[in-house]
Amino acid sequence: MHVALVYNVKNGNTEVETNEHVREESADDTVEVLAPVKAKLTRDDTYLEWDSEETIQAVKAALEEGHTVTLIEANEDAFQKLSALRPDIVFNIAEGLRGASREAQVPAFLEFLGIPYTGSDPVTLGICLDKSRAKEILSHYKIPTAPFVVVSSLEELNSIQAPFPAVVKPLYEGSSKGVLNSSIVRTPEELHREVKRVLEQYDEPALVEKFLSGREFTVALLGNGESVRVLPVVEVRLDKLPPGANPIYSYEAKWMWDQPDHPINMYDCPANIDAALDARIQEICKQAYTVLRVRDWCRMDVRLDETGEPNIIELNPLPGILPNPDDHSCFPMAARKVGINYNQLLNNVLDNALARHGMGR
Repeated sequence: MHVALVYNVKNGNTEVETNEHVREESADDTVEVLAPVKAKLTRDDTYLEWDSEETIQAVKAALEEGHTVTLIEANEDAFQKLSALRPDIVFNIAEGLRGASREAQVPAFLEFLGIPYTGSDPVTLGICLDKSRAKEILSHYKIPTAPFVVVSSLEELNSIQAPFPAVVKPLYEGSSKGVLNSSIVRTPEELHREVKRVLEQYDEPALVEKFLSGREFTVALLGNGESVRVLPVVEVRLDKLPPGANPIYSYEAKWMWDQPDHPINMYDCPANIDAALDARIQEICKQAYTVLRVRDWCRMDVRLDETGEPNIIELNPLPGILPNPDDHSCFPMAARKVGINYNQLLNNVLDNALARHGMGR
């Protein structure tokens, strides 16, 4: 097969404001603490969901085990390039350029061109990126998800009933973009501060979601229909965060405090949970996969409420796939636990799509 790998590549850094805590080393370099200082987290935020050159080359190498692969960057020229190239299938990892529908852009024009592709369709990708729309559908089907409100302006704060304590997030972002250690709010003043930050920094509404006090998990799924497979559940060990950190899988936790040169051992794969909870998590994830019409693969974030009931927090139908195990990318981590290496994982996704399109290798 001739496979076009369509991607967005990281190409810049943006400063992210935080009013809370940043990582510091103690004087004797033996204890890590959180210092209450105002600082800028100088990390890639605008392009955080996009892939590094290392990841793109790793995906290309994996697919080249059985196919001819052409790289196509998902920029303004991608439509014309794909129209001229006419590959047999596209392996889509493109997050899109801008807007609330950005993840749907590449699949939409692939459908226009009649070119098969991996992963979910534009409707599912658009719904899952809009956390409120995804949660509305989950709620309709009685799949547990945290109560929430959407705030589009500071004036709306005067008329809403916030579910304190709450978590404030940008409505249309992934990869923990805009979810800081300060995003858990317990008072109207904190709520105002965080909503204002999201509205101003991301120019999009804020999702104000009830904070669920239980353990957090992430769940990788592969396949379609009756053959959907749930890989081992990964627990995000929030109790392993530095002292003083809020119990949330924040931007700082995901991208700053846990680094290859000073890792935090905050992932249990498989999660240390009993069979009943494992079965319940798998059940609601499969239900969410079905009702949101996800295809080929997806990673879902799950959190327990105060009663121990698992709730779907969000779905990631374009999951992160960092190739280096030291980066703790959870989808490849879960796959490795059941003997599926990185290359096999990506070819499994491609094979799922080929089968769905009625195409053989």
